Amino acid sequence: MKKRTVLYVCHNHPSVRPGGAEAYAHELHKAMRESSSFTPVFLAKGGPPVGSVGQQHPGTYFAPVDADADQYFFYTDGYDFDFFQGTITGKDFYTKHFRSFLEAYRPDVVHFQHTLFLGFDMIREVRNTLPDAAIVYTLHELLPICNRNGQMVRTVNDEELCTHESPRRCHECFRDITPQTFFLRKRFVQSHFELVDQFIAPSQFLLDRYVAWGIPSDRIRLEEYGRLPVEQVAPADDRPVRNRFGFFGQLSAFKGIDVLLEAMQLLARDRDGQARTPRGPFSAAMLERDDEVGPRARLAVHGANLDLQPGDFKEKFQDLLRATASDVTFVGQYDHDQLPSLMRHIDWVVVPSIWWENSPLVIQEAFAHGRPVICSDIGGMAEKVHDDVTGLHFRVRDPRSLAAAIETAATTEGLWERLREAIPAVYDMESHTKELTMLYEDLLFQRATG
Repeated sequence: MKKRTVLYVCHNHPSVRPGGAEAYAHELHKAMRESSSFTPVFLAKGGPPVGSVGQQHPGTYFAPVDADADQYFFYTDGYDFDFFQGTITGKDFYTKHFRSFLEAYRPDVVHFQHTLFLGFDMIREVRNTLPDAAIVYTLHELLPICNRNGQMVRTVNDEELCTHESPRRCHECFRDITPQTFFLRKRFVQSHFELVDQFIAPSQFLLDRYVAWGIPSDRIRLEEYGRLPVEQVAPADDRPVRNRFGFFGQLSAFKGIDVLLEAMQLLARDRDGQARTPRGPFSAAMLERDDEVGPRARLAVHGANLDLQPGDFKEKFQDLLRATASDVTFVGQYDHDQLPSLMRHIDWVVVPSIWWENSPLVIQEAFAHGRPVICSDIGGMAEKVHDDVTGLHFRVRDPRSLAAAIETAATTEGLWERLREAIPAVYDMESHTKELTMLYEDLLFQRATG
């Protein structure tokens, strides 16, 4: 039987700008290469704002990724993206350029991983050009619902968490945009989503949010991110205390890195009542010396994209790093294949996000290496990490609560071992691709017979 084609569309390529959704989408593409039923093709946004270089060859908006025959960049040079509506304003971007790609490959399934920077109109173009194709859309976050980068954190009332949208509530956050305009934005997005055959939500929290927003429950299913096997699991050294903490992820206010640094600052003040002198760079040897005198919490910060953040946040981050320099080491950007070597110096992974999150890949990565997680008590984080079972919860945006959780983790004998023992196996990519293959085939059958 001839293999059919599945096209994966993503807003970025992980080789250009690393990110959770990008890493997952690319791993899925690589895993589907082993499929006996489908041939995968990967199409990712190329050029600014995520990449520094625009289209490589005049006259074409597509270019292979590192000469790979089944991966392409799709450039948007010369077109403007309307972030509010989620669309490119020059519609020939879809009806000319994207259509030509669809006609050349004629995929049987188009699986959207993200449409940021590319536009919701891509969905309609697939339906118009390939009426028999099945369309799948994975919902990685809440951007279709929330105009504030999909965070659902309000700009009013001390930036409280937003529990639901409405034209009135959205207008309260963005006073220069009328409720009527927000109503029209929702209808614009939903008119394209009506063309999708099946939505995928990687967490029950996200699924419930989208059903409440308007996606019919029978067109959205729960399916966790599948992950490729970890080639080298970071060892768990036999040590008397577990006082090494690690942050992995984007350096932004929404990710709560400032809350974590404030918690470390509180721990230092509670312990000494004064600032202390830095002891030099982060190292396993330094941590072992500290173990001899007591479980003093140490934090290593691994992350990138600080350059993309507002100036006041960058200044606050640098001030907090200086204030906590005796206990905190800024490691900086890392590659995914460095995780085993980085994790071996970490006992606990901290996920202090101030927004709901969905299904943070860093939690799966921590669990894959047998590291319990300390996380905010909301959204997809609280769903994935069971308090006092596979990790610890703390009150979101509360540095004092986080400091208490860190203190508990570092000082409670046997806690780390007990939580580590309860960590579940990470959902493997092989099982995930089997589920998606059955979904693709079912959808194609329904379209052929419906």
